[in-house]
Amino acid sequence: MGKVEEFEELRPLLFSIAYRILGSVGEAEDAVQETWLRYDASSTRPVSAKAFLSATVTRIAIDVLRSARVRREKYVGPWLPEPLLDDPYEDPARAAELADSVSMAALLLLERLSPLERSVFVLREVFAFGFDEIATAVGRSETACRQLLVRARRHMHDGRPRFEADRRERQELARRFFEALTQGDVDGLQNLLSADVQLMGDGGGKAPQLARAVTGAENVARLLATVYPLMARIDITFEPHEVNGQPGALFRDRDGKILHILALDTLDGQIQTIRAVINPDKLSHLGPVADAWAVDREVKQTRKTP
Repeated sequence: MGKVEEFEELRPLLFSIAYRILGSVGEAEDAVQETWLRYDASSTRPVSAKAFLSATVTRIAIDVLRSARVRREKYVGPWLPEPLLDDPYEDPARAAELADSVSMAALLLLERLSPLERSVFVLREVFAFGFDEIATAVGRSETACRQLLVRARRHMHDGRPRFEADRRERQELARRFFEALTQGDVDGLQNLLSADVQLMGDGGGKAPQLARAVTGAENVARLLATVYPLMARIDITFEPHEVNGQPGALFRDRDGKILHILALDTLDGQIQTIRAVINPDKLSHLGPVADAWAVDREVKQTRKTP
C-alpha cells in the first residue's frame, strides 16, 4: 500500500481525532491536510502509519487549539462547536461512545480541559489508544499522560452528558418536537421540554442571536411557538438530521440556503437543551449559507402583517 492509500484509509480517524480536540470542522480539516503534507514530505516510512499519523494530527491540533482559545475569549456571545452532521469514523463496537463523545454537550465539557488534558482524554477514552502511543503523540512520558488523564476525568466526571439511550426514542421525541414547533403548539412544546430546559444560540456577532440563554419550559415554548410559525410564512423549511450524533435539524431559506441548525439534548423522555448555531462561518462547510439578517428583517415585517 502506498502513502496515499495508507493516508486515505486513516483519514476518517484523523479527522475524528482532530474534530474532538478542536470542536471545529474547518480547523480539523486543515489539521488533517497539514498531517498529510508532513507525511508526504517524510523520507522514511514509519513502522505504523496509524501511530505516526495519529500522533502528528494530535500535535497539530494541540497547537491550533492553544491559539484558538485566545480567539474564543473574545468571541461575541456563547461559543458552540461547529456542527457535524456525519462522523466519518465508524467502529460498530463503540458506536454509542463515539456518538456521545462528539455531541455538543461533550465538546463543550471538553472546553474545560487544557489542550494536553483534552488530547489525552480523547485519545484514551474515545479511541482507546495505548499510553505508549499517547505519550508519543503529546510529547510527555507515560506517567505524565496517566496523570493528565486522571485530571481530565476529574474535570469531566460531574458534568459528563447523559442522553436518551434508545436512538428510536430520541428520534420519536425529536419528531414530536418539530411537529409541535411547526404548528406553533405552546402546550405541545412545553410537554416535551424539561422544567429547566435551556435554549441558547451562537451567532458570533455575525447573525441575529439571543441576548442571553432562555430557560424554563414555558419561556422556551412560548418563544419557539411565536417565532417558527412566522418563519414558515416566509418559506423557511427544515429537514430533520442528526447533529453531532444527537437529534436535530437543518433550517433553510426559500432558496434552499442554510439558515441555522438546531441540536437537541434529550433525557428521560424530555428535551434538556436546545442549541442553535447561526454564525455563518460555522455553517459554510454544510453548503451555501442564507443571509440571516435579511431573514430576521422579513420575519419582523411578517409579524406586523395580519
